[in-house]
Amino acid sequence: MLNNQHYKKIGILFLLFINHMCFADIVIEVPAQPSKGFEFPFLLKIPEQSANTKRSYLVVETNNTGGVSDDFDVHYQSAKKSIVGNAVGPWVAKKLNFPILTPVFPRSKTQWKIYTHALDRDSMLVDSGKTKRLDLQLLAMIAEAKNRLTKHALEVEDKVILTGFSASGTFANRFSMLHPQSTQLVIAGGINGILMLPVSQYKDKTLNYPLGVDDFSKIANKKFDKSAWELVPQFLFMGQDDTNDAVEYDDAYSDSEREVIHQSIGKIMQPKRWNKCQEIYKQHQVNAIFNTYKNIGHGTNLAIHNDILKFIKDNI
Repeated sequence: MLNNQHYKKIGILFLLFINHMCFADIVIEVPAQPSKGFEFPFLLKIPEQSANTKRSYLVVETNNTGGVSDDFDVHYQSAKKSIVGNAVGPWVAKKLNFPILTPVFPRSKTQWKIYTHALDRDSMLVDSGKTKRLDLQLLAMIAEAKNRLTKHALEVEDKVILTGFSASGTFANRFSMLHPQSTQLVIAGGINGILMLPVSQYKDKTLNYPLGVDDFSKIANKKFDKSAWELVPQFLFMGQDDTNDAVEYDDAYSDSEREVIHQSIGKIMQPKRWNKCQEIYKQHQVNAIFNTYKNIGHGTNLAIHNDILKFIKDNI
């Protein structure tokens, strides 16, 4: 027979169990809701003890399957694995106890030149169907995520922390220029030694999206808010041994874009093109920190992640 002491111990264990369950990480899938502006589902990870966070930000890192497939489940499973992994966004979200959103955007094999995961020109020119204006769909997902977080007693700041590496880093760089008012700061790495530039021309070459902003109004249906974008803190980095050059691939850039890049910014990814992009950003007083890490290829390590973590803490 149990005495009062036993019941008291059971009660304490039960409360500890409930407390653990209440504060365990939660990953929820929000289905596509065209009526709210997004045609694809997204994943939202709500961190442990998020209710105790005094000031919280939503981290956003877009999915990067790393290949093409017409099987949507391939992209879904990749995003599902990524959001609980140790890529840049999930890692910093875990360290800072912030929620993180990852959309499940497809990258088609049939329409392989539309590089949705990098938000390339082809993807921005889609004028109908489910993949039209993925940048606006992401904004709609962010709005819905904030509503969901409120139901979990978690209020986040209006602007988001935008992170990414490789294709998702390129997405972050371009998205920040499209929507600087929604962006608290940007972390982008492994970005092929090339950035979207805040200029219309360079060395007598016209720079259209995503090389520059000459036809920005046509692409985005609004003017480029250069003054707002220049103020957004950015952490931009490459590994010194990174040889992954997306400029040389037809899914990432067209022949005409490649020619403009080679002739104006540089054919050699590192150090020439990467240094030239840094030079242009600095000339325009963009609020960016650049890092080139020795003995690192197309990847990251703990030292890089810790630098990113410090940068975020310094800018929120």
